[in-house]
Amino acid sequence: MLQFNLRIPALIQTWFVLACFLFSCKEPVKPKPKEIVKQPELLNPKTEEIIREALEYAAVNGNRIDDSLFLDEGEFVADSYSKTNAARFWSNEKEWYSSGDSIFYFIVNAERYGLFPNDYHLRNLNNIRMALKDSVGMNDAALWARADLLMTDAFVHICRHLKLGRLERDSVTLRTDTLFDASFVNSLILQAKAGRSPREIFEFLEPRHEGYVNLKNALPAFLDSMDRAAYTYIDFPKTDSLLFLKQLQKRLFESSYIVFNTRPADTTEMKAAILKAQESLGLKQDGKAGPQLVKALNNTGRERFVRIAINMDRYKQLPETMPERYVWVNLPAFKMEVFDSGFAIIESKVIVGQPKTRTPVLTSEITNFITYPQWTVPFSIIFKEMLPRIQKNINYLAKENLMVVDKYDSVIDPATIDWSVLNKKNFPYLIRQREGDDNSLGLIKFNFRNKYDVYLHDTNARSLFARSNRAMSHGCVRVQEWRVLADFMVSQDTVRYPPDTLAAWIARAEKHVVPVKMKIPVYLRYFTAVAKEGKIVLFEDIYEDDKLLRNRYFAKRA
Repeated sequence: MLQFNLRIPALIQTWFVLACFLFSCKEPVKPKPKEIVKQPELLNPKTEEIIREALEYAAVNGNRIDDSLFLDEGEFVADSYSKTNAARFWSNEKEWYSSGDSIFYFIVNAERYGLFPNDYHLRNLNNIRMALKDSVGMNDAALWARADLLMTDAFVHICRHLKLGRLERDSVTLRTDTLFDASFVNSLILQAKAGRSPREIFEFLEPRHEGYVNLKNALPAFLDSMDRAAYTYIDFPKTDSLLFLKQLQKRLFESSYIVFNTRPADTTEMKAAILKAQESLGLKQDGKAGPQLVKALNNTGRERFVRIAINMDRYKQLPETMPERYVWVNLPAFKMEVFDSGFAIIESKVIVGQPKTRTPVLTSEITNFITYPQWTVPFSIIFKEMLPRIQKNINYLAKENLMVVDKYDSVIDPATIDWSVLNKKNFPYLIRQREGDDNSLGLIKFNFRNKYDVYLHDTNARSLFARSNRAMSHGCVRVQEWRVLADFMVSQDTVRYPPDTLAAWIARAEKHVVPVKMKIPVYLRYFTAVAKEGKIVLFEDIYEDDKLLRNRYFAKRA
């Protein structure tokens, strides 16, 4: 997966041509690092000349304006300056415009928006601004030029990240307002030049979703108490045992669980340090460097902030506004909510897929539900779990209320089948579970179209809802409050389904297929960070999606 970066192909292809046409086609020259202008009236013209030179140089040097400075949004930056003949955007002569100051201080506080200040040239801009306070620096056109270019690049990059996020656009991205082209960028810069506060522009681009707003509002308190120490991140599962031990020892040393890091610890020393860490972290004390220890040691303040930032970006993949009525399942929270007119009117615990049979992230709509459903066992479950057990003991079928049917839907006596010869390539049957309270689907099943063959349903193992970690299914979502959800589904069709209809069907053990009059959108999503009562809560990364995104997009930022 590549970093999500919408670009206009024509803009990319004409980047060099644009620079040549507007700034001249002579051989680009690297801008001088210093250009002192003694006559005040020449400072602006000289600064603009250096901006043109820097953009010409960047056009043929991979968006670098010198050996160490890189423009993340080089194409857009060049296009913006081409429209003003390289006039400065954020300063004039020896002074910053208020918009320039505003952008800089926004960058300083970018974490409060789930952003990383150093993504926007903070170190370089801070050094330049300090140099520009000096009487000599104030007359350095090269400094003013670099400051303006970096500020423009930062402005555009912030706009991109606040509007679109840093995650790849994928099959569940529902944004339809993803336009981010030269015209859009220039309109934002012109708004800032016309006096609109950059902060107001930035905040206008953010999601309006309540979950995002709540996370953002809770961030300041989190950041104020965050441990900012730079701890070693331990890669796990380990692919290089020596590197793993080196990272582990260094991390244990950083938290004083071991008192040296000048030489490799021996087995006894390492075990003692691990036991000390496990005791301190409230883990099982076995002296082994397993996944729970590594996860706890990696759970630093900086890493928690990265996870929050990832979740804020997930909101940027949703549409600007949600439907009036919809079902929302947050997999790591093991929770389902039904929203109507912006309010959560139903909440329910859910059981979701195990990590090896994870529940997919998807968007669909509930089309119908079935009372007293019959479960046709997927072949993946038959071959991985059931067939070995049946071959061992045929009574497994009766015990699990399972029946065998052929291609004509006729029930077959399992005793007449030679189970020993059956396998993936030779299995001419279906296995079904009879409907009823012993059925794995329970008493009701909610259907929605998807390529994964998953759905919401009741369960015959209702005691499992009492567990805290409920990643336990084969991929479907088991709903504790299934009856309330079913009542909600027919609440708009009381003529055909009076309020007591469902209860009567259940009492009489009747099978019914009930079409939903107004199809209800359903969102299965993966959000590991939410805000509750002003505090940020992080859920277990049950499928390690946060870890994957952290390593792909955010490793250098942590």
